[in-house]
Amino acid sequence: MPLAQRLMGYGVIALLLVGLCGAALYAAYSHGVTVTNAARDAEWSQAVATQQAELARAVQAVREEEQRLQREANQVGTDAREKNAAADDDGRGLDAAGDRLHVQAGKLAASAGACSRDTGSADRGASATRAALVLSQLLERADARAGELAKAYDRARIAGQACERAYDLISGAQSAR
Repeated sequence: MPLAQRLMGYGVIALLLVGLCGAALYAAYSHGVTVTNAARDAEWSQAVATQQAELARAVQAVREEEQRLQREANQVGTDAREKNAAADDDGRGLDAAGDRLHVQAGKLAASAGACSRDTGSADRGASATRAALVLSQLLERADARAGELAKAYDRARIAGQACERAYDLISGAQSAR
């Protein structure tokens, strides 16, 4: 076989060997990229799953805290309503005592003119009766107004205390974060 043909056969073989080496190198590179990408994707998936689990735990903790605060706020409202009911009961008892006082004052005013047996003091008895009636009515009005003011004060005090308690609950919960 002539030398040119033999050299040409070696060239083809060398070219095939270079091609095979190139293909092997590319296959090794491609395999390395695939393995690296798969490892990165697995780490990424694990990180996402961990973050989602942490987020779910955090959301649950915040919901539980919100529900606890709501229960405590509801209890503050319930306590305030109970205190208002007790204050109303006390007010009704005081109103009844005031009514009895008004009846007694009215009786006293009616009998103020009959106190004197002296005939010269008859004019003074009529004047005393009118004055006693005016004072009795004044006492009745003043007592009614005082009762209204006491009820308003009780309600405002109870509402203020409930508001303060709710604020303390909320601000204490926020400062604990």
